[in-house]
Amino acid sequence: MNIPTPAATRAPAATRTLTCRAVLFDMDGTLVDSTAVVEEVWGEFAARYGLDIAEILRTSHGVQAADTVRRFAPEGADVVALTAELGAMERVRTAGIIALPGAADLLRSLPAQAVALVTSADRTLADIRMDAAGLDMPATAVTADLVTRGKPHPEGYLMAAGLLGVNPEDAVVFEDAPAGIAAGVAAGIRTVAVGPNAGELPAGVLHIADYRAVTASVETDAAGRQLISFRL
Repeated sequence: MNIPTPAATRAPAATRTLTCRAVLFDMDGTLVDSTAVVEEVWGEFAARYGLDIAEILRTSHGVQAADTVRRFAPEGADVVALTAELGAMERVRTAGIIALPGAADLLRSLPAQAVALVTSADRTLADIRMDAAGLDMPATAVTADLVTRGKPHPEGYLMAAGLLGVNPEDAVVFEDAPAGIAAGVAAGIRTVAVGPNAGELPAGVLHIADYRAVTASVETDAAGRQLISFRL
């Protein structure tokens, strides 16, 4: 396995290679650009309660909706009901949802049995957004309703690696938000940050703008197991 170059001294993109047995993708901001819907829904929530929408967006990206509601809702608010209401709003708003550049081609190039989605959205919303973006839902998906602790806790990524039958060190995570990047790192999985919202990167985390320059090749090792090699 290649050891990723630390962020502070990372090599030019054309020279970076990661080899793994499984690939774990976040959804919003990583495979799917749902920015317009997210900002619209949370903007309405903020306006209702006189909250700072910039602060909500800064801290909520990649985090389960219930955790954000719990943090910002007024004292005494019904967190469960508010979360359900926001979820219902998000499920009927798909305008502007698109796939990140290169995401569809990259997913098609990967062996289906080695790919998982790990998202802070529930399964219904994940299905809606992947479909709206024109992306196939991976057969293995760890959604918010399957975990007890959301990102930045590593539970979701560890669960996905287990479902795919690989050790954390044999997987790679693609993530866009600080909470998700922290979850991947805490799981002991090599993590690649995607897009402009990753924040300050932990040592060893590589960064890509999108997937247009990313290629993947699939080989078989001496034991007959598949290996996926990414050029970033």
